[in-house]
Amino acid sequence: MKFESNYHFSFENLIVYQKAIAFGEIINELVETFPHKETFRLTSQFSRAADSIAANISEGSASTDANFNRYLKMAWDSSHECVTWNTKAYLRKYISKEQYESNRALLTEKGKMISSLRRKLNIKN
Repeated sequence: MKFESNYHFSFENLIVYQKAIAFGEIINELVETFPHKETFRLTSQFSRAADSIAANISEGSASTDANFNRYLKMAWDSSHECVTWNTKAYLRKYISKEQYESNRALLTEKGKMISSLRRKLNIKN
């Protein structure tokens, strides 16, 4: 996913950040189809957790390696929180089996990327 702007931040080069931004948009579009009764429950929780993945990556990126690692852990935690909300959405029949599996695949990919980046930061220290 490319972002058009005259200004650039280095964390935007991170593929994991780009994928996290894209995932947040996928979830935002998906939760728009959930019933109104879920607005302040599943919808807001799922959307917040999905957006939090990219937010934590960007927030921690300008800090020390140790602090960035801490923020990456929070991003990893948010991705795992999304697994729960994805499962709840599937069990409540708000998403199809295909959407459920697709989200799980995207979350697995992001989790692996975050873990790999965390290992790289730990090796540097």
